Amino acid sequence: MKNIVIFLLLMGLTISVQAGVVGQPLAYRDGETVMRGYLAYDDAIEGNRPGILVVHEWWGHNDYARRRAEQLAGMGYTALAVDMYGEGKQAAHPKDAGKFAGEVKKNMAVATARFEAARDLLAAHPTVKGDAISAIGYCFGGGIVLEMARRGVDLDLVASFHGSLPTEHPAQTGKVKAEVLVFNGAADPFVKPEQIEAFVAEMEAAGVKYSFTNYDGAKHSFTNKDADAYGEKFSLPLAYDEAADNQSWETLSQALRKAYGK
Repeated sequence: MKNIVIFLLLMGLTISVQAGVVGQPLAYRDGETVMRGYLAYDDAIEGNRPGILVVHEWWGHNDYARRRAEQLAGMGYTALAVDMYGEGKQAAHPKDAGKFAGEVKKNMAVATARFEAARDLLAAHPTVKGDAISAIGYCFGGGIVLEMARRGVDLDLVASFHGSLPTEHPAQTGKVKAEVLVFNGAADPFVKPEQIEAFVAEMEAAGVKYSFTNYDGAKHSFTNKDADAYGEKFSLPLAYDEAADNQSWETLSQALRKAYGK
């Protein structure tokens, strides 16, 4: 299902975040729900370029997702940190985060509409080559981008970082358009060995081009430098892992360069 994307407003001036890279908080709609995203691109680059969607962790659309969008912009892409909760909602406690994420995941038709609204918004941006769109996601967002790939959303590549793997709608042969990359912490207690086995079997059965990388000793949220603070504050098995973060990002970078010749 395609959604008509409506630009509502720019929330403040364009922000220069580094040499050449600018960020634009913006709002858009999925039906009656206002979504609050953040677009980043390098205004020193001429011509159209691929677009990358960034889907946030279960905490909601926050600075971490925006920083990743800015990082992608610095690599020559236009990136949109999306809002899957609506109104830019953020959770201050794991109970709220679980509630927000659960509300989205229990209605995948709504989740798909919100994701496609963001995809249409990004594809329509004047810096973007509209038929060259990929998506990455973290934690909750990692599970979301995998679900979008399974549902045949028009994406070139999806990458899940410490994301959830189970699904009620397994990939079907010929439906998945995207190359699928999964980066997982081998010491992440939220991702069970049987879930990994089921995911690999699912991808193999559907003939999906995919890779699955397990990082020894890495826990949940291993790419987020705030993970240690979150883990200590809420007694959760979260931890930043610099080596796994850097290695997974380099693998993503290489895959994007291969896909887009950049």
